[in-house]
Formats: sequence, C-alpha cells, structure tokens
Amino acid sequence: MDDTLTVAVRVKPGASRARVGGRFDGPHGPALVIAVTAPAVDGRATEAARRALADALGVRPAAVSLRTGAASRDKLFLVDRSAPELPDVLRRLRDGSAE
Repeated sequence: MDDTLTVAVRVKPGASRARVGGRFDGPHGPALVIAVTAPAVDGRATEAARRALADALGVRPAAVSLRTGAASRDKLFLVDRSAPELPDVLRRLRDGSAE
C-alpha cells in the first residue's frame, strides 16, 4: 500500500488549545502528538484529531481516515499520499522542528 501513509498519533482530548506537534513513544512506535479541545465523547476527539492532522499535513480532511484506535488515545490514521513530501512534513512535526 504505497499510495497511503500510516501515521501513529497520540491524542490529548480536552486540551486548552489545539496543537499538532511533538513525539510520544506509544504502542505503535513513535507517534505524533495531537492536542484537541474536543472531549473524548462520541468520537469527537478522534474527528477533531483527524481534521487537525489533515490541516497540519496540508491535505484534504477526506484524505485522512482512521485505521485503528477509535476508543483509544493511541490511534493509527491512513493518509492518502497525494504529496511526496508528506513523510518529511510528518517527521518535522513529530520530532520537534515545528510547533
């Protein structure tokens, strides 16, 4: 599946402000931290994280889908590889060269 990129994410629901960036070593390996203001109720935090990830990567929200982790803070998202620079953007966000 080289037309998609799997992105490990650690979601922090109920944050005071939304933010994408930072690294969390979770069950799926190095994960991108996404803080969202939405509560962890009825999938709202997951949806907010999906949209925040799409925005941070510069892709349409429809290009990002949840693969696993609907009821967990540790999630795997699939991102359609519409741009070849996606892995580099993801690495910068996760490893701290972006806020």
